[in-house]
Amino acid sequence: MRSALFAAENMEKESQQPGLRLQNSKLLKAELNGEVMARTGTMVAYQGQVQFQALGSGGMGKWLKQKFTGEGVPLMKVSGRGDVFFADRASDVHLIDLEPGDAISINGSNVLAFDSTLQYDIKMVQGMGMLSSAGLFNCVFTGHGRLAITTKGTPVVLTVDQPTYVDPQAAICWSASLQTGYHRAEQLGLGTLIGRRTGEAFTMSFAGQGFVVVQPSEEPAHGLAGGQAQQQQSGGLLGGLLD
Repeated sequence: MRSALFAAENMEKESQQPGLRLQNSKLLKAELNGEVMARTGTMVAYQGQVQFQALGSGGMGKWLKQKFTGEGVPLMKVSGRGDVFFADRASDVHLIDLEPGDAISINGSNVLAFDSTLQYDIKMVQGMGMLSSAGLFNCVFTGHGRLAITTKGTPVVLTVDQPTYVDPQAAICWSASLQTGYHRAEQLGLGTLIGRRTGEAFTMSFAGQGFVVVQPSEEPAHGLAGGQAQQQQSGGLLGGLLD
């Protein structure tokens, strides 16, 4: 049988070491000899003796935070021996290796899989207030290990060494040490009052030393009203959960 489909670049890539690695730009391969954590519903194929266990958001505390914030990662534990392939709607997949002392803030919807040696928590993005439910809460990862994130298209990594501004729906992840806030990008004027809008009401601001990963696509925003209602419902309980 002959076909370009069977070209070498499309064949499964083998390795002698267990762990997360790219099969191609849109497909993650986990060579299992133990366990990894992955977003629920992202497995597309597997070989060998593999078990899948749903974990919700990774514990009762994170589950409660997810219910009140709308963020987080619905997780499954994947364990055993074999090969497991993960993907998310043909999004581009990128690997990040964390060392002790590193910390990265990631939009929960862009987390694909990660080593079980990593820890994560749901944190409020400082300075964003109740302007938008998009990017208001993020997952902060720490520890030692590898994680895989997704982007819609090829991203750009901005070095933050001067004031930096990014659309909240395009900001995928950033150095957790950066100071975040908001910046009104659209100037108020007569055009704004009569309904002429640029579509760029405000942007996230970043200050300090670090990086911001920006994708060439904007995730659909949940809207200002939705974010405000969510905050009002959570009240003091949400503040306590995020301490």
